[in-house]
Amino acid sequence: MRSADWQLTEDVDDFLARAGDFLRSRPGPHVMQLTWAERVRKRGAGAFGSEAAVFGLLERAGEVEATFYHLPPRALGLSPLTPEQADSLAAHLAGLGHDLSSVGADHGTATAFAEAWQRHTGATPGIRDTRVRLYGLGTLTPPDPMPAGRARVLGEEDLGEAIFWCGEFARSVGEDVVVDAGTWGGTRFADKRYTLWETPDGTPVSVAGMNPLIGGQIQVDIVYTPAHLRGRGYAGAVAAEVSRAARAAGATDVVLFADQSNPTSNALYQRLGYVRLADWCAYDFSRAGADAD
Repeated sequence: MRSADWQLTEDVDDFLARAGDFLRSRPGPHVMQLTWAERVRKRGAGAFGSEAAVFGLLERAGEVEATFYHLPPRALGLSPLTPEQADSLAAHLAGLGHDLSSVGADHGTATAFAEAWQRHTGATPGIRDTRVRLYGLGTLTPPDPMPAGRARVLGEEDLGEAIFWCGEFARSVGEDVVVDAGTWGGTRFADKRYTLWETPDGTPVSVAGMNPLIGGQIQVDIVYTPAHLRGRGYAGAVAAEVSRAARAAGATDVVLFADQSNPTSNALYQRLGYVRLADWCAYDFSRAGADAD
C-alpha cells in the first residue's frame, strides 16, 4: 500500500462528503471520527484551541477504507486500521513533517500506529494508564426498582448548573480542562444535553449527558455521581433515562465509554443492556532523544 493513498484535507465538509458514508456504515467504531468532524463543522477548530484541523482518508478504487482526524495539540484519532494501514499512515505523516503528541483509537489500531510511529520517527510511545471500553446499547433494561425521584432535563436557562456538574466530573476523572463560563464554549461539554436525577425534594444527585444525533448514533457522555452519593442507584437511573431519550430522539445506535479499571460502572452498563464493542487506549509520544515525562 502506498503512503500516497492517504489524502489529507483541512476542509471538513469535503472530508464528510467523501468519507461520510464509510463512517456511518459502522457508527460505533467510528464514533470519535463522526463526533469530532461534526464539532469542527459546527464550531471550527479554533473553538478547541487548534489552529487547524486535519482530516485524512485512505481510498482504494474509489472506496474509503480508513480515516483519521487531528486537532493539534490534541491526539491523532484513528478509525480501525490494519497494521499495514497504520504503517502507511505513520510513514506518510512522518514524511510530511507532522509532529504528534499522542494517538487514540481501539487498542489494536493505537498499538499498531504507536509502533509504526516509533519506527518512522524514533519517538518513544508510552501507553496511558487510563483505558476505556466502548459499549453499544442492545435491549435497554432500566433498574428495577428505580430510586425515588425523577429525571430533569437541563435547558438553556440551566447553563450554570451544567457547568458546575461538568466541572465536578472533570475534576473527578483528572481531565485537564477548566470548565467555567469563560471556557465553556471551547470544551467538549458544550454540545451535549444534560439530565439530572433529583431526589423527591428536588436535590440533584447524579448527571448524565448525551451528544447530538450524528450518523444515526448518539453517544452517552458523561455519567457522574458524587462519591458520597454512590451506591444508591442514581447513576443507573439517570443513565437509563438518557439512554431511553437517545432512542426516542431517533438513534439507531447508542454508545458510551467506560473506564476499564472501574468494575462498578462496567457492571452497571451491562445490566442496563450495553454490550462491549471494543477496548480503546492512547499512547503519548516523547521525541527521539528526549526523556519521557
